Amino acid sequence: MSQEFSVIGKSVEKIDVRVKVTGQAKYTGDLKFPNMLFGKILTSPHAHARILSIDTSEAEKLPGVKAVITHKDVPSLKYGISPARWDENIFCIDKVRYVGDKVAAVAAVDEQTAYEALKLIKVDYEVLPAVFDPWHATDEDAPQIHEEYPRNINIEIHQNFGDVDKAFKEAFLVRTDRFEGQRAYHTPIEPHSAISFWEGEKLTIYCSTQSPHYFQYYIARQFGMPIGNVRILKTFLGGGFGGKLEPTGLEFAGAALAKTTGRPVKMFYDRHEMFAHNRGRHRTYMELTTGVDKNGKILGAHANFLMDGGAYTSLGIATAYYAGSMLTIPYEFDNYKYDMVRVYTNLPSCGAQRGHGHPQPRFAFDSQLDMIAADLGIDPIEIRILNARKPGTVTCNDFDVGSCAMTEALEKARDICDWTDKKGKMPTGHGIGMASTSFCSGAGFPIYRTDLPHAAAMIRVNEDGSSATLYTGAVDLGQGSDTALCQMAAEAMGYVYEKMRIVSADTELAPHDFGAYASRQSLMSGAAVKQAGEDVKRQLLAKASEMMNVPVDDLDCREGTVFVISNPETKLPFGKVAQEILVKDGPLIGRGKYHTPEFRQSYKGAAVGTTPAYSFLAQVTEVDIDEETGQVDILKAWDVHDCGTVINPALLHAQVHGALYMGIGESLWEQVLFDDQGKIVNANLAEYRVPTALDMPPMVSELVDSWDDNAPWGVKEVGEGATCPTFAAVANAIDDAVGVRITSLPMTSEKVWRALKEKKNK
Repeated sequence: MSQEFSVIGKSVEKIDVRVKVTGQAKYTGDLKFPNMLFGKILTSPHAHARILSIDTSEAEKLPGVKAVITHKDVPSLKYGISPARWDENIFCIDKVRYVGDKVAAVAAVDEQTAYEALKLIKVDYEVLPAVFDPWHATDEDAPQIHEEYPRNINIEIHQNFGDVDKAFKEAFLVRTDRFEGQRAYHTPIEPHSAISFWEGEKLTIYCSTQSPHYFQYYIARQFGMPIGNVRILKTFLGGGFGGKLEPTGLEFAGAALAKTTGRPVKMFYDRHEMFAHNRGRHRTYMELTTGVDKNGKILGAHANFLMDGGAYTSLGIATAYYAGSMLTIPYEFDNYKYDMVRVYTNLPSCGAQRGHGHPQPRFAFDSQLDMIAADLGIDPIEIRILNARKPGTVTCNDFDVGSCAMTEALEKARDICDWTDKKGKMPTGHGIGMASTSFCSGAGFPIYRTDLPHAAAMIRVNEDGSSATLYTGAVDLGQGSDTALCQMAAEAMGYVYEKMRIVSADTELAPHDFGAYASRQSLMSGAAVKQAGEDVKRQLLAKASEMMNVPVDDLDCREGTVFVISNPETKLPFGKVAQEILVKDGPLIGRGKYHTPEFRQSYKGAAVGTTPAYSFLAQVTEVDIDEETGQVDILKAWDVHDCGTVINPALLHAQVHGALYMGIGESLWEQVLFDDQGKIVNANLAEYRVPTALDMPPMVSELVDSWDDNAPWGVKEVGEGATCPTFAAVANAIDDAVGVRITSLPMTSEKVWRALKEKKNK
């Protein structure tokens, strides 16, 4: 039999595709329970105000209202997804900190009654001065948002690797440039939603979540419960992109309302409430200084960033570290200084969004790299090849890089887009640009300190041996992880994919897993699944050895058939051997778990950015610009990815297309805007401009080979990395097309038009 993979590497049908396309899939919003109530949250109309009193009496009298709760009715314990900064309460106690902050909640017999009840809650506020500009948030006389964090500094990071000053003195060229990123939002098509109910002391929540485990852990902590008394079930999920990683007011308030009423409570955010909850991309101001020798070799870099974090921490501590730590991965240089201040403002909280912390800094770095190449008269791809990361190296901030095909990705990108024939040679208004990057295949450490494995899995072969069920806490949020993990299970077991079933993301039925974030599941969850499948196969071959009277070393199992290696015609069906195990020994169950490799005990900087394996990629965009209006049209995009072994090609390329979609949207249009009172003015999908199918160009997604020993079958990430270089690739293409450098996001038609006008007037 062939030694090629029998299941992985194939574009099999998604395991959930039929129930989705036929409308049978149930999302949280589709679920109904007997006696279910509807809950809504009253939010603040002010960006910063002291709460003097809350009167709920009129709301409580409204027919159909079953409960009204405030901070007095829930635990006062502060929470947050990042243990470094627990700074949020279920409901505001003394003051509100942004427009949309949580004040009270109601439960009523229907949604309309709940909305009417909110209008009857009377809150007396003392409006306080607010700060919306991160540049002024640290002023001595700025309004203090959190008393325990002076000058509104959420976190301050100062790291120094090597000798940057010496590198700059020795450099042939040193450039300092300033860049600006915008606030952006995930815009998942499905809103945040949760249904909560109690059975005795046990709390069950159906919700739209990227991590049932983190929801379970933090909700149990908040209510002082054993973690086993909280059950989180992820239903079908309509996208997350980082915004559904941490519990929201829906889960906390919903649990409290359900406890008060003794009935199930459904809660969801409408689109405006989703924008107000936010947890999206930070607005980041970036000053970048880079020194190179006369050939373009990077000698040192200094990144000095200011980040607008909004009213609460969310995942912002990790974001602040990622913004600096990931800059050192794709290119090799020994001297690096990183200064970061993340500040509180009276705006919605920012958190993790696809490419967590990295797309905007990569926009700055790879834009400036093109500017340096132009100063030196070097081709932009050649300067990247000169500086490209090599396999088996260590970054200046102590991160170990195993497999790496950065150079190969750059060379292939150059070839497939006809770079040599296009760069600088097309008519005015037509240009091509490129950028490259790296991303992690799962965070090296979990969000909170624990010795739990990063992932665990179990496979049970069903009684007649005709199917097998994978149990995993991994989360399919539309990217297809249920499918990929079933392929990995079948490959490891020697089984067939079509007979796989899956139970995922239910904390009561599935083993522990940290969930879908940091592009972790193919490697980490996959490693646990592979081990569980190999456990099944080990038991199967041991029993087959008895049945066939053949040494176990001379047996293998592939595609549902156990066979003798030395005589492949001698074989038994998988199901027959499995039934024998079930009859003689009991259930045939495979178990697996995954712990990350032994990382360093300490780092020169911080451990945020560590991972078992890094992906690498190069990306190219070709643009056409209307010089009369500044409108930018993306004509074509190319992505070349080093993501190791491919489990499912169709799913992989879909992830690249989705990442490019988000990258193009944030490059050209997407930006959350506020008025001078801190209110969002475009919190809807009509005025917050996301791309449509008509905006998207033809995309070419290609791969380069690599193998990483730290990963199951050498797999690495693909879903987030392809968002990271897009901003810079578009900026560089605009410069190639019309000779103007846009340094702030999004690169709107107006900005391009104004830059062209300024260039013309010089």
